[in-house]
Amino acid sequence: MLITPLQLVDEPLEFNEVIPQGQLDYAPDIRQVGPLPVNGVADLLIEHRSSSSHVNDIRLRANYSADFEILCARCVDPVKVPLSGDFDLIFRPEAADADAGERSITADETEIGYYQESGLLLEDVVREQVLLSLPSRTLCTADCKGLCPRCGQNLNQAKCSCDEAPADPRWNALAGLADKLELKH
Repeated sequence: MLITPLQLVDEPLEFNEVIPQGQLDYAPDIRQVGPLPVNGVADLLIEHRSSSSHVNDIRLRANYSADFEILCARCVDPVKVPLSGDFDLIFRPEAADADAGERSITADETEIGYYQESGLLLEDVVREQVLLSLPSRTLCTADCKGLCPRCGQNLNQAKCSCDEAPADPRWNALAGLADKLELKH
């Protein structure tokens, strides 16, 4: 859904969109399971920079919820993760702040996103918000054993037949050191 400032001149735009499964590409290890409803409103904020200059900012407030599958960080089995969230964001045209050279920005300006001349794609905003709300690391269980580094066997399902990893010969100089140490206290 494309949102343009022209659509918002007379009144806010209310939307109730459903993003179907498979429409958005999140990441190789993240998959949307089922529809993702997004409900919200878009407003036009006119920022007057001078008597003859103004910028059309778009304020987007919405909420979303859906189920996702994320691959376990250890065994790469899919893990169902329900997500929901709200956002209240402001977007400005890309050209509005395209001054030549460097300039400092205020803390408030760090919270502003940018949209292209054609408008703001709701799907891009939702994709970004979903990715930001995902856990940094997902495990199928707290005690997931992961995969064997040699054969790739999922150690949660079965023990592999690989031998213990051979010791690195660089550690041989330290072999038996613990037996030679005496604890004084």
